[in-house]
Amino acid sequence: MTEETLAETPSPVRRRPAPDPTGVGFDPVPAGLVEEGPVTRVEMPGGEGWAWLVTRMDDVRMVTDDPRFSREAAMGRQITRQAPHFVPTRDAVGFLDPPDHTRLRRSVAPAFTARGVERVRESSRRTLDELVDELLRGGPPADLTRAVLSPFPIAVICELMGVPPADRHGMHTWTRLILSSSPGADAGEQAKEEMGAYFAELIDARVESTGEDVASLLGAAVGRREITLAEAVGLAVLLQIGGEAVTDNSGQLFHILLTRPELAERLRREPEIRPQAVDELLRWIPHHDGVGLSRVALEDVEIRGVRIRAGDAVHVSYLAANRDPDVFPDPAAIDFSRSPNPHVTFGFGPHRCPGGRLARLESELLVDALLDRVPGLRLAVPADQVPFRKGTSIRGPEALPVTW
Repeated sequence: MTEETLAETPSPVRRRPAPDPTGVGFDPVPAGLVEEGPVTRVEMPGGEGWAWLVTRMDDVRMVTDDPRFSREAAMGRQITRQAPHFVPTRDAVGFLDPPDHTRLRRSVAPAFTARGVERVRESSRRTLDELVDELLRGGPPADLTRAVLSPFPIAVICELMGVPPADRHGMHTWTRLILSSSPGADAGEQAKEEMGAYFAELIDARVESTGEDVASLLGAAVGRREITLAEAVGLAVLLQIGGEAVTDNSGQLFHILLTRPELAERLRREPEIRPQAVDELLRWIPHHDGVGLSRVALEDVEIRGVRIRAGDAVHVSYLAANRDPDVFPDPAAIDFSRSPNPHVTFGFGPHRCPGGRLARLESELLVDALLDRVPGLRLAVPADQVPFRKGTSIRGPEALPVTW
């Protein structure tokens, strides 16, 4: 950042510590930054220097959908970031701009359409029923995370990806190493390389496939020379990791329902409101405490009277945008009747998470199965004794002790 830029931006640089909050409350750090203003400057544990942080819904949507803010321009730069790893590298799909990003996303789009997600609905329901059967056979108390909330999303995303059942445990191990900072950046990078090598072999074996799973779609696209194998692998790794976020999101979702039993009872009485209720819970839960991947301004842009200079790094907070009082009346309340509910839990713009529809399906199936089949479900320990994961970029219970 230049002295000229600093002279025009008197707001102080706020250091954002590595998050490790417990429970499902709104992280006080972004909450404090929101109070300071819609556009602030932050320094995070990883990378170097400072970056702008944008927190209001209109501004978050503008930055994420405006070609003047580039993900690709972040490559090769040590921009301040939440995680010590996830350094921008070539062929990293998350750091490509259109049209290359659009070309890659197009190759797997059929798997994430309404039809593509519907293709795995019944098998997902069967898998979930089997897990709940096993939970009930084992009897209380039980760890809901270990018994249901972790194995279910793994099975669903692996089926959608085309990963054989025998390889699912390895995928889960790699994903946890990649998402966690506790083992260190080297362990995360090694896990990412190993997962990439696995997908390279899987995709390469399917270059003539006509299957509908992601690995087959990517193999076919590589076979048609629409994308390279390296690009296909990068996209597969990103999708696989993202698919397991449902474990942590659903852990928070059930933490809320089990600590606010009046909400769970209402969903039992009024099953017709469950899809809308799940959408509201997805808006409300602090699905992660970081700020995602950075963008770089390609030209000077003014946001709410603040000049963002060409070359400045910019982060957005979807979590803060989901609590914007100009968009969501009484944003801290969980309101199952909230409509419209234009949250950005799954992002916005070209880099919007392609798995949003799948995540909603999984969350709705989990709510149906657990509320209907385990009517006495409740926490087996006080709420403040539920252990939450530490040193990870996605917040969620490490275990959810329950009884019934």
